[in-house]
Amino acid sequence: MNFYTIGVYNSSEEEFFGKLINNNIDTFCDIRQRRGVRGAKYSFVNSIKLQRRLKDLNINYQHILELAPTKEIRDKQKEADIKNNIFKRNREELGPVFKSHYKAEVISRFNFLKFFDSMKTNNAENIVLFCVEERPKACHRSLVAQKIEDEYKLEFIDL
Repeated sequence: MNFYTIGVYNSSEEEFFGKLINNNIDTFCDIRQRRGVRGAKYSFVNSIKLQRRLKDLNINYQHILELAPTKEIRDKQKEADIKNNIFKRNREELGPVFKSHYKAEVISRFNFLKFFDSMKTNNAENIVLFCVEERPKACHRSLVAQKIEDEYKLEFIDL
């Protein structure tokens, strides 16, 4: 299995789906809590539209809610952003408070072996973890990728 991560901000619809096609992605794991974005610019990643397009591309869609940060954890990052006078879209990296709570409350409880078994059962070869932020370090998907790299010795590529 090959693992990738992808965000959507600062990508056009054509660029976003082009990355999936060019990397032969066959399994798309949506790890967002809320599967919608505001405004028209990124409406192509709103859940229903996204799932339709992925189906047309013959890419398996999975929503893995267990890897989404809780509202409480997201609120802690918002508080840190306000304190540091940083806008979410300009953030380069998640804060220490988010990282510690996410690791303790989400990653530590997630059954990665069951996830890998599920991917094998579905014959997944090229798997992408998706959330919206452009920069992986500013998104929880980087923490999931780091856990898998460190513990299971599987490499990730950010698209």
